[in-house]
Amino acid sequence: MPARLQQQLQELRDQLAQQPPLSDDDRAALATLLEEIEQQLTRPSINPPDTSLVDGVNLAVERFEVEHPTVAGTLRNILQSLANMGI
Repeated sequence: MPARLQQQLQELRDQLAQQPPLSDDDRAALATLLEEIEQQLTRPSINPPDTSLVDGVNLAVERFEVEHPTVAGTLRNILQSLANMGI
């Protein structure tokens, strides 16, 4: 996993820990998304990338854009890193 993406994932984890205004549902959704990203990155490269992962990140950006712009910005950065990796 590229160091930049690792840093972005850690930044999102930190935001989850520091952002008390997030609802339990929002926290759960982001935690699930983080887990899916990490699973995708640990799969052997012979498996094709899961395109639903990118869709999930895009939906999360839209979901958090208004109320949690910092989280949405981090998700956009993660999305760009995934795109740079061909996912």
